[in-house]
Amino acid sequence: MLRIVSANLNGVRSADKKGFFDWLAGIAADFVCVQELKAQAADLSERMRAPDGMTGYFHYAEKKGYSGVGVYTRHQPDAVIEGLGVDWIDAEGRFLQLDFGNLSVVSLYLPSGSSSDERQQVKFQFLEVFMPHLEQLKAAGRDIVICGDWNIAHNEIDLKNWKGNLKNSGFLPEERAWMSDLLGRVGWCDVWRTLYPEQPGYSWWSNRGQAYAKDVGWRIDYHIVTPSLMAAAQSASVYKDEKFSDHAPLIVDYALKLPA
Repeated sequence: MLRIVSANLNGVRSADKKGFFDWLAGIAADFVCVQELKAQAADLSERMRAPDGMTGYFHYAEKKGYSGVGVYTRHQPDAVIEGLGVDWIDAEGRFLQLDFGNLSVVSLYLPSGSSSDERQQVKFQFLEVFMPHLEQLKAAGRDIVICGDWNIAHNEIDLKNWKGNLKNSGFLPEERAWMSDLLGRVGWCDVWRTLYPEQPGYSWWSNRGQAYAKDVGWRIDYHIVTPSLMAAAQSASVYKDEKFSDHAPLIVDYALKLPA
């Protein structure tokens, strides 16, 4: 069994102080995809670079204390691909791909548009650039998992207060249509929703009010996979026993073995 975790840390140093790496040491994950590092290479302790016998690979944002993604792995990658080859996207540290045989593990942090109209336009531009890349990846015929914070709740079941968010970033009609296109026409699969059609599976809660306590959440963290990998997905869970971030880790077990 291959265990893959996706976790938006909202700052790797903050998550470390809240016990994230202690938790990681006990869950026997093969790959841990993290987002929102909010750190540069010099900021990482030895444990943040290589926790529990794993090796970390990172794609940092140029701006300090901002964005950034990483993948921790127990396996030696055949290739490490940092970024999408698009300067304005790669400057923000949003895409990291590791290849292992026929398997590719990607950590993704899709832009949020909630802070301003300008950032929403950046998000739309990102989606426009990213779709052809996703089409190419799908066409490659590999086992691929894209773990991360996609900053889009796809359907009404994916957020508690959907009626109040129809005009808000993360649940805009254009964003949801883009996700439908990805899962429909292009043929990618949403692991959680495929396994659990009726379970909301929230993974993010606002810090306002009592959102976490009342479970007024959004499902914006995903494992998006190729059909061959979807067929291997056995079970998924959102870990809420401890709180490392405003996001909760999403854990998926796949009936897949890597070549030795």
